Amino acid sequence: MSDSGVSDHGFNPRLIAGVVMIGVIAFVALWALIALGPQLSSGNDGGGHALSKAAPGYAGIVDLVERAGAEVELRRRVETTRYDDYEPLLVLTPTHRTRASEIAELFDAGRRGSALIVLPKWQTMAVPGQTQKPGWVSVGFPVRPPAALLPPAQFGEVAIKAAPGKAQEVPARLAGRSFTAWLPDNVQTISGGNLETLIAAPNGGAVLAQVGERDIYILADPDLINNLAFASRDKAAGGAMLIDAIADYTDADGLAFDLTLNGFGGGRSLLRFAFVPPFIGITLCLLAAGLLALWQAWTRFGPALKPGRAIPVSKAALIANSADLIRQARRELDGADAYVKSQRSAIARRLHAPAGLDEAETDAWIDKHLRGDGELFSALARRLPIARNTHEFLADAQALHDIRKDLLRDS
Repeated sequence: MSDSGVSDHGFNPRLIAGVVMIGVIAFVALWALIALGPQLSSGNDGGGHALSKAAPGYAGIVDLVERAGAEVELRRRVETTRYDDYEPLLVLTPTHRTRASEIAELFDAGRRGSALIVLPKWQTMAVPGQTQKPGWVSVGFPVRPPAALLPPAQFGEVAIKAAPGKAQEVPARLAGRSFTAWLPDNVQTISGGNLETLIAAPNGGAVLAQVGERDIYILADPDLINNLAFASRDKAAGGAMLIDAIADYTDADGLAFDLTLNGFGGGRSLLRFAFVPPFIGITLCLLAAGLLALWQAWTRFGPALKPGRAIPVSKAALIANSADLIRQARRELDGADAYVKSQRSAIARRLHAPAGLDEAETDAWIDKHLRGDGELFSALARRLPIARNTHEFLADAQALHDIRKDLLRDS
């Protein structure tokens, strides 16, 4: 019983060439995306950074400042070069998982300009089916960041607290201008011996503080400038005036939002260097050499493969042949009782059903273990043996199989 339709060539060269080319392109594209993914990502992931349009993000203040005509940068790498004619206010938005060493590296990277650190406050998550738009969050709760987030060498010993209370507005004055700061309920504050309070909370502590005599500032509660504040026109205006006052107070030429602390930086790695100049040339040469090697091995070698058996020798083939004989004899419905008994026995044995139960009692015992949103095992067991056609038989048999798979966690 041999298959006379088998080709003497063994395989189609064009098909194999297509598969190889698709595999090579997919492999190179995968590693390119891994290397350049942080730089190519839109960043709208619901986090607390300048690319996020969710409540804890800062895309709103970025858009507002840009519309006002100010210079705004979104930095995906640590900038070590300083320009005499341009010095922006660096805005750092660390997360609860940011290490103090990462913030220290930013300050030790050769910059001596002004910086604003916006402390994290919210832990959020997106619940499937409850998030209104992509990138938004549906659940959030305030979590006080650890004091160890700020490196002691630059900030000294600090304490971060949450002051329970109602949302209120407090007058603030900075850089010779007066404005209103809208404090949320459960406002987050910071205090420390090396900090000078610029905006104080009613219950003590600083909402905005300056680190000694340096141009480094800490905004303890992000709700003054994040997207959550933009739910109200007055709060949005207060947040914009706060950022503008800090930039004016530090004599900054613009704003630069750091994204490296949020995982969107283009870090140094050999993988990334392989896809950026000048090393992209070496990568292309290696790719061309690989393609030439494939071209050299294009011609087939060795004897042609002998055709295999038309019906393979295996348990799977035996089962398939038996099923085909039953189908051709139109005897599918005769095995309904045996199929129900086998499923009942397997479930009862694996779930350790009590001994001495008859079939009806076993079915009722199995029904108690099912979830309430599906059909009962007992109903299917009664209906399957009296199926009128193969369509009903197959539907009920599949339902029994699904019940077994759900209860026994097998295939």
